[in-house]
Amino acid sequence: MPEPIVGLHHVTAIASDPQRNLDFYCEVLGLRFVKRTVNFDDPGSYHFYFGDDAGSPGSILTFFAWPHAPRGRVGVGETSSVAFSVPQSSLEFWEERILANGFPVEHVGERFGDPVLRLRDPDGMQIELIGRGNTPDLVAPRSSNIPVEHAIHGFDGVTLCEMGLELTSSVLETMGFSNAGEEKNRIRFKSSASVPGNYVDILVQPELVYGDMGAGTIHHIAFRAPTDSAQLEWRQVLSKVTLNVTPVRDRTYFHSIYFREPGGVLFEIATDLPGFTFDEPIEHLGEALKLPPWLEEHREDIEQALSPIDLPHLRKEQADA
Repeated sequence: MPEPIVGLHHVTAIASDPQRNLDFYCEVLGLRFVKRTVNFDDPGSYHFYFGDDAGSPGSILTFFAWPHAPRGRVGVGETSSVAFSVPQSSLEFWEERILANGFPVEHVGERFGDPVLRLRDPDGMQIELIGRGNTPDLVAPRSSNIPVEHAIHGFDGVTLCEMGLELTSSVLETMGFSNAGEEKNRIRFKSSASVPGNYVDILVQPELVYGDMGAGTIHHIAFRAPTDSAQLEWRQVLSKVTLNVTPVRDRTYFHSIYFREPGGVLFEIATDLPGFTFDEPIEHLGEALKLPPWLEEHREDIEQALSPIDLPHLRKEQADA
């Protein structure tokens, strides 16, 4: 049996307006834009990556930016929300900041003893900020104007909306997560490591209809494998429990395998390496459009198909010049 999965690697969602998506996650939430590339399976559209200063595993929120994509509907068989960790003492700061930027924010009480703020991004995707007494270490994004003491500390976890519990929980337990508690119809699973993104909650909601993918919904969630060999071990294990696991796919910044857990949520296991400095220095992450080698010959056509964007931190530098 391979080593247990320690937590999330990244979460991938769908956005409808590339510039609006970029502005929200950089200027409101203060994440760093760590990579500008395209959807390798649909190279006429952007794939954006946001995270901490280096785009560390456990901090990476990515978006397929499909202009004019219709709004999706969250329901059974989908990831219904993504949660970030922030210092508990920073919740007032975050509430004021979010409201000042024109977005409603809601106090939803405590969850497993920790206070929760809830908001939605411009496409309606549900985001939660979990106030933690002890937050994982991070290197705050150099491009952000958020004070370091208030910065987001990577993922806290995700919530899966499911028709039932048993089949999905069995997969999570196979991957090394264990039941860490229940609150009403929410069941928490926790990895054995204290790293960003080590919680997965199952919200059992059989009264809901199945979700409809679109803008504002989460496409898939990815878990961490430290190496290629560990990933291949997990592929063998998961294939034996009748999950249809894909071959390894090269995503340039990590290698991936995919499978759909029995409740319907698309899971991925992604390697920690090579990382986002593979094709550009850390000082300039996200500043240029990066393409995999097999798409370079089509660069001119791809660039013409993509809508122009400008980066908030470069915009500010130009304004101050």
